[in-house]
Amino acid sequence: MACFGAVSLRTGKFIHAMNEVFDAQTFQAFLTKLIHHRTHGKRMVIILDNARYHHAKLLAPFLERYRRVLALVFLPPYSPQLAPIERVWKLARRLATHNCHFPTLAMLIETVEACFASWHKPNITLRRLCGIN
Repeated sequence: MACFGAVSLRTGKFIHAMNEVFDAQTFQAFLTKLIHHRTHGKRMVIILDNARYHHAKLLAPFLERYRRVLALVFLPPYSPQLAPIERVWKLARRLATHNCHFPTLAMLIETVEACFASWHKPNITLRRLCGIN
């Protein structure tokens, strides 16, 4: 199971998508979802690591089409500590999965989804976690 996620540094709102795999197609679908959640009239800047699917040629037409509203910024290699979403993943693991046994994958996913659901609306926890005043 693969999970894409993004947190708005302005509001603390968390958006995620569960997929079977990480690839260019599922990443493009997630970007489309993010664009639908952006504030109208605002440009969205997404901070990313250097996963192969983030640089896929398949994305070029999509990125060209949305260049006015979407910009991708890539972190230097091997620097996950600079990505705010990494703090969110760490908190999710601590709250939802730390020291827990899940007999099935479905039970694990259900628990993680419940954690994510509590972050659907903008919230102070994620704003603080991502270093926003």
